[in-house]
Amino acid sequence: MPLPYRLNVGAVLFGPDGRVFVGKRAGIAAAWQLPQGGIDAGEDPRVAVMRELLEEVGTDKAEIIGEHAEWVEYDLPPELLGVAWGGKYRGQRQKWFALKFLGVASDIRLDADPHPEFEDWKWVTLAELPALAVAFKRHIYEILARDFAVFAKT
Repeated sequence: MPLPYRLNVGAVLFGPDGRVFVGKRAGIAAAWQLPQGGIDAGEDPRVAVMRELLEEVGTDKAEIIGEHAEWVEYDLPPELLGVAWGGKYRGQRQKWFALKFLGVASDIRLDADPHPEFEDWKWVTLAELPALAVAFKRHIYEILARDFAVFAKT
């Protein structure tokens, strides 16, 4: 029987100029990604995305401005299967949200959580996202760059 997918939310956080937040994964060379994280049992995805934003980026000064119509999935590569998340999942099933950042740069606090997800961050264009993603998540970032383009103009 195949392993299940882990339920997850992701945040495409748009800054005032239409670029999006990406964080460099702590301890992993050249690994940039959008904020994302697991959904707790019984948790509403809209609540989960705000919680994850606060945990990973150190701020919840944002508002949800859009939601991807479908859940998207990715499978772990063979070398991570059976290792990531205690070997319980084959990958993730994700609900992605577009958010508008309402704060200022100093509101972003990567050190707010005792176990930081990111060690650095920057703003990038949507078009840059797919090239920054690890190979097994690239198709997700391509979908987001295409489907969330409307929010870059908001």
